[in-house]
Amino acid sequence: MAYLAPSEFVTKMIDAGESKIFMSTRDTVIRAYMAGAILALAAAFAVTITVQTGEPLAGAVLFPVGFCLLYLLGFDLLTGVFTLCPLAVIDKRPGCTWGGVLRNWSLVFVGNFAGAFTVAVMMSVIFTFGFSTEPNIVGQKIGTIGEGRTVGYAAYGAAGMLTLFIRGVLCNWMVSTGVVGAMVSTSVSGKVIAMWMPIMLFFYMGFEHSIVNMYLFPSGIMLGGNFSIMDYLLWNEIPTVIGNLVGGLAFVGLTLYSTHVRTGAKRKAPAGDFSPAE
Repeated sequence: MAYLAPSEFVTKMIDAGESKIFMSTRDTVIRAYMAGAILALAAAFAVTITVQTGEPLAGAVLFPVGFCLLYLLGFDLLTGVFTLCPLAVIDKRPGCTWGGVLRNWSLVFVGNFAGAFTVAVMMSVIFTFGFSTEPNIVGQKIGTIGEGRTVGYAAYGAAGMLTLFIRGVLCNWMVSTGVVGAMVSTSVSGKVIAMWMPIMLFFYMGFEHSIVNMYLFPSGIMLGGNFSIMDYLLWNEIPTVIGNLVGGLAFVGLTLYSTHVRTGAKRKAPAGDFSPAE
C-alpha cells in the first residue's frame, strides 16, 4: 500500500495547510462547494440505505464512499482545514498567519454550505415530486433526524448542549483521522482503506458533522420537520462547528505535530545497553 512513515505524512499535513492558506478565493470556494455537495449526496445515500434495509450499519458502511471521492478529487471540507491550516502557522511557515487561516475557514464554510444546500434542494424535489406531494419515507426520516438532533438536544438544556458539543469533538477526531488517512499511502487503494475506517465509525456512532448537518437540517425543514432555522443554528450547527474545531485540532493535528515534528528529547541509553533497532 506504499505506506508513509508518520514523520513523512505529518510533513504533508503541514504542506497541505500552507497551500490552502495561500489558495485563491475562487479555487477555495469551488473546491469547498464540490466537497459539500458530494458529502451531502453520500448522506442522502446512507439515509436511503438505512431506511430501505432497516439496518443503520449498512448505511454507515457505505457512507464513506462520498468522503473518499471528494478527497481523491482534491476538494476541501471545513472539518479537514480545521486540522491542517493551523499547523502551517504553528510551524512558522513564511507568510502563514492566523488571518490567513480564518480567511480559509470562512471561505470553506460558505462553499461547503452552498454545496450541501444545493443538494438539499435537489433531493427534497426528488422526495416530494417537486413539492407536489408529501415526502416519501426517506424524506420523512430526514425530517425526524432534524427534530431529534435540534429540539431533542434542547429538551435537555445545558446537558443537551454538552452532549452535542462532545459529539462534535468525537466526530472530527475521527473525520480528521480520515483526512490524515488520505496522506498515509501513495496508492488509491491504501488511501481509501485508511479513510474508510474512521468515517464509518463516526457515522454509525451518530456523531455530529457540521457539513453533513448542512444537508440534513435544511432538508429536514423543507421536508416538514418540526423545528426552526434558529433551532438548527443554536442547537446544532454552531456548537457542532466548535466541537469539530476542537476535536480535529486538539486530537489529530496538534497531537501528531507535537510527537512527529516537534519531538521530545530522546532518552539516552545507559552504557552497555544494546538495541537491535539501532
